[in-house]
Amino acid sequence: MKTRFIRSRAAILAATMLAAPIALSPMLATPAHAIIVFDPSNYAQNVLTAARTLEQITHQITSLQNEAQMLINQARNLASLPYSALQQLQQNVQKTQQLLSQAKGIAFNVQQVDQMFSQKYGNVSMSAPQQQLIADARSRWQNTVGGLQDAMRVQAGVVGNIDSNRTQMSALVSQSQSATGALQATQAGNQLLALLAQQLADLTAVGAANGRAQALTEAERTAAVEQGREQRRRFLTPGGGYQPGNAQMFNNGN
Repeated sequence: MKTRFIRSRAAILAATMLAAPIALSPMLATPAHAIIVFDPSNYAQNVLTAARTLEQITHQITSLQNEAQMLINQARNLASLPYSALQQLQQNVQKTQQLLSQAKGIAFNVQQVDQMFSQKYGNVSMSAPQQQLIADARSRWQNTVGGLQDAMRVQAGVVGNIDSNRTQMSALVSQSQSATGALQATQAGNQLLALLAQQLADLTAVGAANGRAQALTEAERTAAVEQGREQRRRFLTPGGGYQPGNAQMFNNGN
């Protein structure tokens, strides 16, 4: 009986000794650095660092967006106006210049004015024959009529430019109101000033043509007065004045 008990305890002891390494083997096999330890303070510091980094990234993105918008605005301010009225305005000015250059008789030229006035409107020659006096008077009258006609032609040309000017003004105002940047608005304003300058040039041309016509009329009147005195003097001069003669009023059929 005692021997059986001893054997039973020996078996239990042996089993215990064999089971102990198996139970302790997981604890002995796991290294110390592989054990996860949660540190609340370190975690909070990492979260704060990540938040600050995210905020810096957000600021950088905002700064890049502002720079991109600034570049877009600069591009708009540097964009050229896609409309130009210069060619049409130059054509209108050329039309008026052509009308002035086609002036009949005395043209708009200083040297020609001096020469023609010296020839046609100077002092009437006392020794010029009657036919020459009549021819000179007729030439002056033609100059006057031509000046009046030239003035009316210039006036008609300027009136013809009104419709074109109205179209250009409407287009330029529309371009100015829809301008995307400072350069386009400035260019539209400059073209509006050019349109105003062209209109002032037309008014100057009309004033010059009218003044020329008026000057020719006054010059003709003055020359006619002087020539009238000379013709009256010749008419009243004894012996060389009026000589009576026969005049045929109606055709007698011969």
